[in-house]
Amino acid sequence: MVNRDEIKYSRDNTRIVNVGDVAIGGSNPISVQSMAKIATTDVTGVLDQIERAHRAGCDIFRVSVPDMDSAKSLAEIVKNSPIPIVADIHFDYKLALASLESNVHKLRINPGNIGSAERVKIVANEAMSRDVPIRIGVNAGSLPKDILRKYGKPCADALVESAEREIFILREIGFENIVISMKSSSPMMTLEANMKFSQKYDYPLHIGVTESGFGMQGIVASTVGMTMILSAGIGNTIRVSLTEPPENEVRAAREILRFLDLRRYWVRLISCPTCARCKVDLPDIANRVWDGVKDIKKDIEIAVMCCIVNGPGEASDADIGVACGKNVGLIFKNGKEIAKVNYNEIVSVLLDEIGNLE
Repeated sequence: MVNRDEIKYSRDNTRIVNVGDVAIGGSNPISVQSMAKIATTDVTGVLDQIERAHRAGCDIFRVSVPDMDSAKSLAEIVKNSPIPIVADIHFDYKLALASLESNVHKLRINPGNIGSAERVKIVANEAMSRDVPIRIGVNAGSLPKDILRKYGKPCADALVESAEREIFILREIGFENIVISMKSSSPMMTLEANMKFSQKYDYPLHIGVTESGFGMQGIVASTVGMTMILSAGIGNTIRVSLTEPPENEVRAAREILRFLDLRRYWVRLISCPTCARCKVDLPDIANRVWDGVKDIKKDIEIAVMCCIVNGPGEASDADIGVACGKNVGLIFKNGKEIAKVNYNEIVSVLLDEIGNLE
């Protein structure tokens, strides 16, 4: 295991790779990615997922290309997407070539199943002619068979070696427009692989804990893994992989970046955990407020509180907030109490005041 205390990393020192109009690497903001959850041939459905993810703060969106019909569908998706599109390629290099014909902004290939070096070079030459970057996406679940035999089981060294092999193939033809990802469902293995790689190369890194799950377990696994990696100074673009809609992945990712002070994001809502002192249905109030503000592109903090101990203080410390008592709510804005409203008016008045914030 690499000793994190002995090595310092800096994501700012990585190369810069442009994915459409989004720059990855160097001192550019850490970008957030997500992925379509439905068949790529369902163009309308995919575009709807892209739009929802975009509203939630997604910068780059990936779609699977399992067959030629999917590759051809990319043309319409790319043309109508508000953010850059990445084609996710496995097994058949011809699908990568067809995706490039559909004008995708980046390719993701898997060293474990993309085929011979010559086929990789064919794809890379075409990508180079179009100035399209390639992400070498190494996954612990699909390592090349000979590397898996060498190490006996997935491990950090196996992930790094798999990435290196593909890098050397691309370098042979002068292709350097590369992003790397090395993912496992184990946060610790993912951390070690990315740390070892970062000691040797300056390619920008795509960070994630793959197949992390759904709900609380998935969010916790991704948060633990990404926090360790990002806090070490590693990582230029991230995806939270959840068995949930794309916009949920995006919101989880942006909160990780927010709480690590790595990127300023939009609304943050803080709310009371509730106890016997609570005299209102605070979960209902908080959920209704969140539904009204979750996609507002303003860097503001909102407090929804019900406690007589911390409520007024937290509400007045936020940009805007409410301290709820029995059947009433005190609305605070920029540290001052501005209104006392009935219980049924709390959400509507709070949302109106949030809308008026500069």
